[in-house]
Amino acid sequence: MSPARRRACIDHVRQKLGLSERVACRVLGQHRSTQRKVPQGRPDEEALTADIVALASQYGRYGYRRITALLREAGWAVNVKRVERIWRREGLKVPQKQPKKGRLWLNDGSCIRLRPERPNHVWSYDFVESRTHDGRKFHMLNVLDEFTRECLSIRVSRKLNSTDVIDVLSELFILRGVPGHIRSDNGPEFIATAVRTWIAAVGARRAFIEPGSPWENGYCESFNSKLRDELLNGEIFYSLAEARIVIGSWRQHYNAVA
Repeated sequence: MSPARRRACIDHVRQKLGLSERVACRVLGQHRSTQRKVPQGRPDEEALTADIVALASQYGRYGYRRITALLREAGWAVNVKRVERIWRREGLKVPQKQPKKGRLWLNDGSCIRLRPERPNHVWSYDFVESRTHDGRKFHMLNVLDEFTRECLSIRVSRKLNSTDVIDVLSELFILRGVPGHIRSDNGPEFIATAVRTWIAAVGARRAFIEPGSPWENGYCESFNSKLRDELLNGEIFYSLAEARIVIGSWRQHYNAVA
């Protein structure tokens, strides 16, 4: 029992039974000096609490551990236990974990055996779909470095095809060099002859996942889930231009902070 609760308990016993402070403290095993001490609290408690609440409001899917990391980035010298105490005192709740899903294991020839060993070793890419406020669909082409987990690019457009895939990868190859392997889905945009021919021509190797096995592209699937959970499900995009700006800003935050 915390000292504060002990003090409250002793006060209650004294009022109910008419006991003196000395007797009540002796019965409950609390020193009288502790009973009379008024907790002062830390001078920065109010400011820290305000920052925690503000960050929890801004990043609604973050738990207290990730909030602690953001506080440290902002200059707070605070440990995770103190943040957790304030978190629970303020009634903030840790986001619920996603339910676990059963899956099949390795298929013959599965590219899950290819594991990233260094930056620029394995890139992966995939599509995500969303809508603007008028109900029209738009698509995002996400490209990740599987070793660093960095999101290299998010191309946002109403329609994306194999030409857009080549265009995005070309820009990244110029900036970062050609990766050892490129992992992708078996969708038509990715297995188009033009894409396969171009990837082979620049010296990278292709690694297609088995049909119906999205877990084999787990890095992209995890990133896509985070993108949808933290941004797409909570934002209303009134135009494609707005979507590009907001999604680009989120990508920078993801790479630098999250």
